[in-house]
Amino acid sequence: MKVVETNFTDAKLLEPRLFGDERGFFSESYNKQVLETLGITYSFVQDNVSYSAKAGTIRGLHFQKKPKAQTKLIQVMQGAIYDVIVDLRKKSPTFKQWKGYILSGDNHRQLLVPKGFAHGFCTLVPHTIVMYKVDEYYSAEHDSGLLWEDKDLAIPWPVTDPILSDKDQILPLLEEYEDSF
Repeated sequence: MKVVETNFTDAKLLEPRLFGDERGFFSESYNKQVLETLGITYSFVQDNVSYSAKAGTIRGLHFQKKPKAQTKLIQVMQGAIYDVIVDLRKKSPTFKQWKGYILSGDNHRQLLVPKGFAHGFCTLVPHTIVMYKVDEYYSAEHDSGLLWEDKDLAIPWPVTDPILSDKDQILPLLEEYEDSF
């Protein structure tokens, strides 16, 4: 497993080793001991799977507030996404900054999203399956998010007319965000 540092403290891009031959490939997508040797020591408690039938589907920007904040390990099993994280930690030098990454079933990259970040993605192709591990169980009471098209963030999503859930269409703006981290 190779760790690629990002612009953010604690957020990491992971590139698993692939062992391939004429049959295809084998890869460890998660190995707690290997990650611990790399300084990644989260204990994940739940796996989630998201399937999006169409390209141009945006999910997010989501996060859970304290004390149920979540660290996430994102991986695309099939398809491709433009994956975005936004730093919501007010004491961080990168507060309010965002970064986007291409994750796909072909590049096998994983994104480690620490507590204190909003996370969202846009599907780039139809039939995209995203799997993510979290280190805290889902809590409806602590569920929160930011509007995907917030002008202060100015994220250049790769879609002009996205498919969105009703919930994601009415999330608050960053200027309305009350610190939780």
